[in-house]
Amino acid sequence: EKKETRQKRSVLTGCYVIETSNEAMSAEELWRLYTTLTKIESAFRSLKSDLGMRPVYHQLADRTKGHLFIGVLAYHLLISIEHQLRIKEDHREWSTIKEKLSTHQRSTVLLTGEDDQIHHIRVSGTPETGHKDLYKKLGVKDPLKREYRIVGKRL
Repeated sequence: EKKETRQKRSVLTGCYVIETSNEAMSAEELWRLYTTLTKIESAFRSLKSDLGMRPVYHQLADRTKGHLFIGVLAYHLLISIEHQLRIKEDHREWSTIKEKLSTHQRSTVLLTGEDDQIHHIRVSGTPETGHKDLYKKLGVKDPLKREYRIVGKRL
């Protein structure tokens, strides 16, 4: 029996086939559900790499629960940010938001003065137009002010 030619097989190249036993869902609902799954996978991949939440082999149940709680909490925060932006007709995903905001930096310097006092100075970069746009849509007011304080005396 001769195999199909490459041209005939290419008709379905690049197509998704999703199979389900749930007959009540429409094709659009199935596709939306499937894309939600890929978004969740992407979000957790980002959380694990960005937050350093790689697999950790905890010995105690409380530590495992804590690790899981932090991951779910971070995911809810991520989804909340995307949702708030969608309300404002901004459909960027977390990876794009993170990339945009990563260029707005904040630096902390600790100095010891001549009087042995320890000075804590935190300075933020000036937000660019893209940063300001995101902050405004998310309701973040004057996000990163300059801080200066004396935190103690050197022993």
